[in-house]
Amino acid sequence: MSNKPETKKMVLTVGGKTVEVETGKYAKQATSSVTVRCGDTMLFVHATVSKEPRVGIDFFPLLIDYEERMSAVGKIPGGYTRTEGRSSEKAILVSRLIDRPIRPLWPKGYRNDVQIVSQLFAYDEEQQPDILSIIGASTALMLSGAPFEGPVGAVRVGRIDGQFIANPTHSEDLKSDMNIVIAGTHDSVIMVEAGCKFVTEDDIMAAVEFAQVEIRKQCEAQLAFAAECGVKKEEFVNPYDTSELASIIKQTAYDAVVDAYHTFDREERSAKLDAIKATVKEKIEALGDEHPIAQMIEETGIDFVAEEFKALEKKIMRAMIKNEGVRADGRKTWEVRPIWCEVGVLPTVHGSAVFTRGQTQILSVATLAGPGMAQELDGVDPVKTKDYMHKYIFPGFSVGEVKPLRGPGRREVGHGNLAERANVPALPSKEEFPYAIRVTSDVLESNGSTSMGSTCASSMALMDAGVPVKCMIGGVAMGLIHEDDGDIVLTDIQGIEDFLGDMDFKVTGNREGITALQMDMKIKGISNETLRRALGQAKDGRLYIMDCMAEVISAPRPEVSPNAPRLMSMTIPVEDIGTVIGPGGKMIRSIIEASGAEIDIQDDGKVTITSNDKEGAEIARKMINDLTFKPEVGMICKGKVVRIIPIGAFVELAPGKDGMVHISQICQERIETIEPHLTVGQEVVVKVQKIDDKGRVNLTIKGLTDEERAKVQ
Repeated sequence: MSNKPETKKMVLTVGGKTVEVETGKYAKQATSSVTVRCGDTMLFVHATVSKEPRVGIDFFPLLIDYEERMSAVGKIPGGYTRTEGRSSEKAILVSRLIDRPIRPLWPKGYRNDVQIVSQLFAYDEEQQPDILSIIGASTALMLSGAPFEGPVGAVRVGRIDGQFIANPTHSEDLKSDMNIVIAGTHDSVIMVEAGCKFVTEDDIMAAVEFAQVEIRKQCEAQLAFAAECGVKKEEFVNPYDTSELASIIKQTAYDAVVDAYHTFDREERSAKLDAIKATVKEKIEALGDEHPIAQMIEETGIDFVAEEFKALEKKIMRAMIKNEGVRADGRKTWEVRPIWCEVGVLPTVHGSAVFTRGQTQILSVATLAGPGMAQELDGVDPVKTKDYMHKYIFPGFSVGEVKPLRGPGRREVGHGNLAERANVPALPSKEEFPYAIRVTSDVLESNGSTSMGSTCASSMALMDAGVPVKCMIGGVAMGLIHEDDGDIVLTDIQGIEDFLGDMDFKVTGNREGITALQMDMKIKGISNETLRRALGQAKDGRLYIMDCMAEVISAPRPEVSPNAPRLMSMTIPVEDIGTVIGPGGKMIRSIIEASGAEIDIQDDGKVTITSNDKEGAEIARKMINDLTFKPEVGMICKGKVVRIIPIGAFVELAPGKDGMVHISQICQERIETIEPHLTVGQEVVVKVQKIDDKGRVNLTIKGLTDEERAKVQ
């Protein structure tokens, strides 16, 4: 007797590709669980929602994890233990991608733990799993019954030969001039994530509008699917009434907070706000332990005072911008903070730059190495190496905090990836510049928009290192004040505007087009009209920022930094690769030891020699040439006389490879003896005259013209 569970399925068509979402078969102890399949890519996506709110927290505890299994592409993980270890950079980025459109869509005050786990169990290396993960996460939440204010749809948009493609395959993505992920609800955009090859603002908007057609279909399908499954959504009512507390704080602090926000110096404003908070705390404590407000705080462990004070700050800051057109630091809505830059800051590195904008300061350092230092990517993606790497470092001292130095968290990985994507389109091709490049961006001071500061500093450091970039890249972060009667877009947001505002929208590019986008919302999306306005205002800000950068460095140095290694490229026959490497790598190790150079040999026979000095590179080149030397009729080369016999002289053309000059081919006139015309150890220029069936090489000296001889002198 079969006990097979009953399942329900939702079928979508996105960009001509079928996406199947099924529930009811697996992981039934999770609150809800779905499988998502497109082609032969298949994910399990699970939503788990706790029955009770977490005690003592003042935030929404949402946790999203994306996991890749190497078995998905038929591989065993590398490393000593042969097990999946910590999340890869790609997995972290996909986790963030799922999180960002989901997080804003929850009611205020909801504190139940929510976890989404997306597991990639099968991957055909064409149908990309990140978009499928977002669709799966939204569907799982819709089936969970939690008060999720979705659904959310998501589409990746590519463009090939001027035509938009929804959810391009990996192969199609490589041909596209844009890679834009758009997520949203039925009527608004919540998230944009993009890497582009200098596309215009109009191109971005056209891609968004193209995606929205697909997003609406996805949202409608999820609503119908939840109804088909008989889901009853929880009606959430915030159990904590803080209206009296809010009133007390307003009466106590309103005028003082207004005054503080009209103090444009950050430190002075912070000092005033700290004093106001202390006054408010005293006021609340004076109510006594028996007061309902005190009891509510004691029972829940939640700092409602801080929450309501933040709400008051938010209201006052937004009203000041809306009614007076003035921001917390005195700027107009479109103004960029003061900028100063410098390059060549560090004496021993290959390239360095400092970019300072207001109270945000970044030090970027560019390091060049041979292609063998490209990063190897041990993941499921078809791309296995990366020759441009960017690391973003955010220490505690940059915001005046004491914090241990640890490895990068999700935020650091995301910011570093954005700055990396921003500069990639400006880099020269591997054929033009075969170096591996690593840039580190250390945040020295932070007051908002550190990722955009890193983008600018990185571009300048690359130019300082002599990397022949196609153009300068600048970046700016845009903010938003959303009110029922209209939206106000802010250029170059500082920390407090990110903290109390409604949007963090980062835009990078050159003077002609956009290279990267990242938009995160704190509200339930924005209209296309506001998005278009934000893009236009961002362009104005970006151009101004690049003008400031150009005053310090406007083009790459004409030569690679003298501190950087030199590269020499050559090509050897594929059949000679084994000869150069030698048994067990013996021969290539001897070359490295003799020259001090690094040797990288590709499968197509391309050899790159990396050396800190020209002499070492030359030694390596000669040794490789000697190993792969093959004489050909007509070849002119220099050799050394190694043996003389009555009828001729043997000339070594390369180690272990020689030919003979017959006595009749030494001089124009007839000679009886070879010496003194040639002596052992003498270097001579010879021409290959003939190679017989046994591989014996016949050389001539007299058959050379002066021009031929001069070429190898």
